[in-house]
Amino acid sequence: MSTTTDVPHLGPPPEEQGSPEGPKGPERVVSFRPRAILVAVGVVLAVAAAVAFIFMAQAGLTLIAISLFLALALNPAVEYFQGRGMGRGAAVGSVYFVAVAVFALLGLVFVPPLVKQVGNFIDATPGLVADLTRGHGALGFLETKYHVVEHVRKATAGKGGDSLTAGAAPALSVVKGVATTLLGVVIIAFLTLFMLLEGPEWRERTVELVPERQRAPAERVGAGIYRSVGGFVTGNLLASLLAGVVATVIMLATGVPYAIPLGLFVAIIELVPFIGPLVATVLVTSVALTQSPLTAVIAFGLLITYHAIEGHSVRPMIYGRALQLSPLAVLIAILLGTEIAGILGALAAIPVAGSIQVIAGEVLERRREQVLGG
Repeated sequence: MSTTTDVPHLGPPPEEQGSPEGPKGPERVVSFRPRAILVAVGVVLAVAAAVAFIFMAQAGLTLIAISLFLALALNPAVEYFQGRGMGRGAAVGSVYFVAVAVFALLGLVFVPPLVKQVGNFIDATPGLVADLTRGHGALGFLETKYHVVEHVRKATAGKGGDSLTAGAAPALSVVKGVATTLLGVVIIAFLTLFMLLEGPEWRERTVELVPERQRAPAERVGAGIYRSVGGFVTGNLLASLLAGVVATVIMLATGVPYAIPLGLFVAIIELVPFIGPLVATVLVTSVALTQSPLTAVIAFGLLITYHAIEGHSVRPMIYGRALQLSPLAVLIAILLGTEIAGILGALAAIPVAGSIQVIAGEVLERRREQVLGG
């Protein structure tokens, strides 16, 4: 007894293929719908346009990112006063006034010595360069062994213009830099204020754009992103400020020159996890080496000790509680962010990674509920 089984096949029937016997085996026909092709092309164009926009508007996006970080850092204090019965506007005004007063006080305390030490550094630069050129001083070995001065001269040869232009360019550059910085500070101050005032309204409007059946998951994702990013920003700012103060105290105690501007730089660069402490330690040790090898050893040992204590207490608490990211994920995020947008990208990489983790967790949770419900 034998049975005959029809072999399913895709494509036109045998009579349309010109063969009465039909195909010898199953065929697979892959077809693309015009709508799917248009969607794919649209996604590619949208991504390309977004990348181009980021590169074109990098300066403005930098100001917005800094303002957003400051707003996220100040918002917990605003919510604290709101919880005590104050309105949103009054709470924002109080916190903003205190923040401006603190920054103004820090400016009055640190700006005069900062300007003085920067001026001293500019005045001392010719002597340092001369000692380095002759192979003298604590850094003279860079010339005697590695001929750094010759390499720098070769790299910069032929790039200068006439003497008048070459002399005026640094002054114009300094004036332009100061004006740009002051304008940026004013813009950041207003952006931060309006973000604090209008943040809840923008969040509500964004949630209203989501369909009703997707609104609850969207609100959970938004709350999770806010907790993770806000906790990271606040904790990281405090930890970096503490690192700058500690580095300044160490440099003042050991006699390292230009302690205040270097301490300010340390506070800024320490915002970048892992990479920041390394750069700060190398820089401070290098400057201390211009005084004496013993000063460099003492400064290096104190900074290493502080970073070891901080790395096992403050930073793990920030990354663990706020973001719950593994060290590997943090390092990968920093490397990618640095490659894309430099220091700002490295600073924003970890909050972005934390946000992606929150979204991925919500997606996995919904799939798990669907599997259990099915």
